[in-house]
Amino acid sequence: MSFPIHTLRQPRTIAIIGKYQSRRVSDALIALAAYLQERGVSVFIERETAEHMGRPDELSRWMVCGFMDIGAHADMAIVVGGDGTMLNAARRLARYNVPLVGVNQGRLGFMTDIARHDMLSAMDALLDGQFQPELRMLLDAEVIRARREIANNLALNDIVIDKGATGRMIECELFIDGEFIYKQRADGLIVSTPTGSTAYALSANGPILHPALTGIALVPLCPHALTNRPVLVDDHVEIEIVVTHANDARAHFDGQVTLNLHRGDAIRLRRSEYSICFLHPPGYRYFSMLRQKLHWGERPSDEENAARRRDRAADADA
Repeated sequence: MSFPIHTLRQPRTIAIIGKYQSRRVSDALIALAAYLQERGVSVFIERETAEHMGRPDELSRWMVCGFMDIGAHADMAIVVGGDGTMLNAARRLARYNVPLVGVNQGRLGFMTDIARHDMLSAMDALLDGQFQPELRMLLDAEVIRARREIANNLALNDIVIDKGATGRMIECELFIDGEFIYKQRADGLIVSTPTGSTAYALSANGPILHPALTGIALVPLCPHALTNRPVLVDDHVEIEIVVTHANDARAHFDGQVTLNLHRGDAIRLRRSEYSICFLHPPGYRYFSMLRQKLHWGERPSDEENAARRRDRAADADA
């Protein structure tokens, strides 16, 4: 399978996509759109973003359009929100080869790496072509029921098969390229890309995968057998998960699209023919981002050191 090569050009048209129903994001979107327009850029506002902002008079200066028009005409898209907003935009724009830039208005922001207070200054570097491109793989999944495809979805982070709302474990069989691997009783199974390795898979003790890797991680959720450990497989394999016993099983695509599963359903996953291009600001480093977000090697503050000294002194006096 061959994958597309992304080429970047000086942006003349930029789409802005925002987190819905957030006043803070609305203010940032309008400031960003006005700044880009001053720099001679044509600006699109994504339609659902505009509808949830509720400020038609201010938005009348720019074209409002859907993801299809953004894919056809925009040179890039700027996502203002958190990782969830970025995931939604990535899935909907991947087929169009539109690069994405992330401005963080969420919490952790593993994929939205421009801080809100640096947003406008970062746009200067972006328009000068100083941003660093990075390709991220996606997963393509089809759900088969009674030999018929009932759903097909993309995922940038992960695809999760879990037990749903019930407290009982589900049973699944795992096949890789048609070879039976194991039968598992667990709360579920996470199939994660390198991008998703710092999401749900990380909470389930899965490995952190550098985005330059092209493997797929299989991470069990609370397996009944302690020998069921995370497994990393090549990105060119086909993975099939068959639900053999469940009362309320579900499949989740990036935690945003959910499908109820029946006993006997098969979920077939492979690397997507599409990839997404993230544009990172100058100075971006993946491990530096992890250190910041995950607080690796964080030194205690002066206040914390002083509090510890007071505690030790009190213990000595006692």
